[in-house]
Amino acid sequence: MNECRNQSGWQAGPVTRRAVLRATAGATVLGAAWPAVSPSPGAELKGRIHQSVCLWCYKGYLKKSKMSLDEFAAACAKMGLKSIELVGPAQWPTLKKHGLICAMTPSHGIAKGLNRVGNHGECLAKIRKGIDDSADAGFPNVITLSGNREGMDDAEGLKNCVTGLKKIAPYAEKKKITVCLELLNSINHKDYMADSTAWCVELVEKVGSPRVKVLYDIYHAAMMKEDPLADIQKHHECWGHYHTGGCPGRHEIDDTQQLDYPKLMRAIAESGFSGYVGQEFIPQRPDALKSLRQAVTICDV
Repeated sequence: MNECRNQSGWQAGPVTRRAVLRATAGATVLGAAWPAVSPSPGAELKGRIHQSVCLWCYKGYLKKSKMSLDEFAAACAKMGLKSIELVGPAQWPTLKKHGLICAMTPSHGIAKGLNRVGNHGECLAKIRKGIDDSADAGFPNVITLSGNREGMDDAEGLKNCVTGLKKIAPYAEKKKITVCLELLNSINHKDYMADSTAWCVELVEKVGSPRVKVLYDIYHAAMMKEDPLADIQKHHECWGHYHTGGCPGRHEIDDTQQLDYPKLMRAIAESGFSGYVGQEFIPQRPDALKSLRQAVTICDV
């Protein structure tokens, strides 16, 4: 995994997920063989894994290809995806037109999170709005983030995050929306606090709400030298959502990288998980939709 540390997976041309989240907030298992052939358009999937895709990863491709969100949503629905996520309510009618949902609603940004009590007012207000919007739309999850350390002790940050999430948990329970705090690596996202499985599991256990869980990002966990397969098998009850990404590089999740995604997806399915797995790799091939179709096939276990 050391070679993963030298790769930055957050840049796709001029578009980064950090920029997308900022905008919306304002409005280790090693390789085995897997399918390399993309499914034909409209191919019927097994459906054990409910698959989603993060729009920000395709912003550059859509701009270059002059493809609208409407066209992208139609292509996603045709290949069997159920959701396009991390998009705001203004874009939801387009998703619904094609039978898609937004499986993860954005809220606040990455660096300024719940680990500081001084951020709670702003962050919780945005989470609450995300809960309201998601409940009205019939969508399941709202994202939240720990924020950066900036010299803060991890134990203090954990305590503050728990305090903040306990404030919003009753409202999330009432609205039947799950708030998911994302595990990110602190290499690409320098100084990010929620960068370990142990920290995230302790958070969920201390909050003690069925509506507060973790967005377990497989790529980020691998970057931090965690063991995604073991984490899925042992701590799956703490995970409310998953994200994919090849390691090293955060590119296509095929045999050009190290993580055995079919094996990981089987573990997720066998855990009884009924939520969503969001494709969050950055396509490197000219035909990004072909890469996405391939990923759908790989994860359809």
